[in-house]
Amino acid sequence: MQIVDVVKKFGETVAVKNVSLSVAKGELFALLGSSGCGKSTLLRMLAGLESVSSGKILIDGEDLAQMPPYRRPVNMMFQSYALFPHMTVESNVAFGLKQEGVQKAELKDRVHAALELVQMARFAKRKPHQLSGGQQQRVALARSLVKRPKLLLLDEPMSALDKQIRQRTQIELVNILDSVGVTCIMVTHDQEEAMTMAGRLAVMSEGQIVQLGTPHEVYEYPNSRFSAEFIGSTNLFDGHVVEDEPDHVFVETTELPCRLYVNHGITGPLGMPVTISVRPERIALTRKPPEGAYNWGHGTVANIAYMGGYSLYHVQLDSGKTVVANVSSLALSEIESPTWGDEIYVRWSASAGVVLTA
Repeated sequence: MQIVDVVKKFGETVAVKNVSLSVAKGELFALLGSSGCGKSTLLRMLAGLESVSSGKILIDGEDLAQMPPYRRPVNMMFQSYALFPHMTVESNVAFGLKQEGVQKAELKDRVHAALELVQMARFAKRKPHQLSGGQQQRVALARSLVKRPKLLLLDEPMSALDKQIRQRTQIELVNILDSVGVTCIMVTHDQEEAMTMAGRLAVMSEGQIVQLGTPHEVYEYPNSRFSAEFIGSTNLFDGHVVEDEPDHVFVETTELPCRLYVNHGITGPLGMPVTISVRPERIALTRKPPEGAYNWGHGTVANIAYMGGYSLYHVQLDSGKTVVANVSSLALSEIESPTWGDEIYVRWSASAGVVLTA
C-alpha cells in the first residue's frame, strides 16, 4: 500500500501536507500523534470517507483516490465499534456479506470462521448490550475481517477499554491480525499502544510525518525535540557545541556543573545550539560525587512517584532545572532509597544521550 504526496485541504486550512508512505503487505503500521495532527483525516481518506485534495493512494498499484468507499478493498473498524444494537453478534458480522449478495452457505461458513478467529463463536446469538467492551471489540474486528479486505483501518481501537483489558487485548489483536496476514494501519494517540502493537510507526505533527521507523528506532533515536518529548518522557538539556569529532561531541550547558559528552559526532559547526535528550531510565542516582568530568549534576530530591517495580525521582538541580530518573527497586536498595529533600547526584553514560538539532 502506498500513499503518494497526499494533500487534504478544508478551505484554506491544510490538514494533511504532502504525506508519502509505503506500508508492506501484512504489516501492522501505526499513525501516532496528538489531536488535530491529521492522522484521523489521513485514515478517513484511505477509507474513502474524505476526498483527497491531491496525491494518490495505491493498493496493488491501483489508485483508490477517486474510487467510492464501497468499491475499495478496505475496511474500517471505528472507535465506537458501531455495532447494530438490535442485531445478534452473528447478524452484525454477516451484514456486510449480505449487502454484497454472498450465497447463504458461504456466508454462514465465513461468519462462523470469523467468529472462531476472534473466539466469539459461542456468543453468536447474543446482542451487543450483552457483551463486555472487549467482546464488542472482537465482534467489530470479526465484522471487518469477514469481508477479507486488503487493508484494515483501526481508529483508536483500544480507547473504549479500561487499562487492564487494553493491555491483554493489544497482544491478542496483534496475534489475530498476524494469523490473517491482513495489512493494517492503526491510528492512536496512545504511544504505549503504538509501540506494543506496531512493527513500524509514524509520528505526525501539523499534518506531516516528522519521524518514521520501528518503535525502538523512534524511542532510542528521536530526530527532533518534538519526537523525543512525544514518544515517552525525556530530560532535555540545552547547550552549544564546543567540540565535534567523528566519535564524540562535547556540549556546554548552563544547566549542569560540567559539560555534556555524547559518544557520536554530529558534523555541525562549533557554537551551534543543540539539545541533548536523556531518557529517565538512563539516569542513575548516587550519593557520592560521580567520577569523570561530564554528564552529571547535583541537586535535591523534590518528588518521588512509587510505581511498583521502579520509582520516578524528580531531582531539582542546583541550576534550578528538574531531572526525572526512573530507578529500579533493586538500584534504590543499593543507595538506601533517597527521600524528599535528600542531596543526590544524577549521572549517565556517554551512550545515553541523543543530540537533537531540530
